[in-house]
Amino acid sequence: MISRRGLLRVAAGTGALAVVSGTSITSASATGPSTEPSTGRWSGEVSANGWRIDPASVTVHQVQGSAASLGLRRGDPGIVLLHVARRWHYEIAALDTGEGGGVTGHTTQRTVGADFESNHLSGTAVALHPTAYPLNGSEGLWPHQEAIVRDILADCDGMVVWGGDLTPVKVSHFHIAARPGDKALARVAARLDPGRSDAPRTQTAGTVADPSAPFRRTRARRLQRSQGA
Repeated sequence: MISRRGLLRVAAGTGALAVVSGTSITSASATGPSTEPSTGRWSGEVSANGWRIDPASVTVHQVQGSAASLGLRRGDPGIVLLHVARRWHYEIAALDTGEGGGVTGHTTQRTVGADFESNHLSGTAVALHPTAYPLNGSEGLWPHQEAIVRDILADCDGMVVWGGDLTPVKVSHFHIAARPGDKALARVAARLDPGRSDAPRTQTAGTVADPSAPFRRTRARRLQRSQGA
């Protein structure tokens, strides 16, 4: 079971570049407006986290170890967000069953409920089971599931923000917190890329870390404090 109240099916017509087979920057960019108050439409040329909205920079990626695919930005953002999706798939709930809304990445629809949802437009955000955990939803994760999310965030060394720590809350949401060209993001992506021959075994499909290990819990708590979550 994904949530305490049960699962919702995928909503049709989202316009998102997502395929499910078998079924610390949140402000507006300096180059343009954010959300138009009258329409809820994102009108900037970059998303809230500072990445240019360019559909040509997005490609379809498969979530390793699953039948789920989604559109993400090429390069470091896609690598890091795929790591988030991969661990959620193995450790929280499967993303390829069609339940809970599956997984959503890039979208061309500019209507947003919160500025951070604009990050989907640049391919730098994912929503994992978004209909089970919608914007402003009251459904939360079980404590052991949140511990896994905290461990995933620690894996990403502050390069990813979780919607469970944002206002309004969106438990399903994760986005890149680094600006384009950030060397720290490049380092994290190099470490998390399962395609690298020197990637840690914990980053490969079907192999997961133990979030309850003392050093991992300490690391996760330290990051949570640093992010003010």
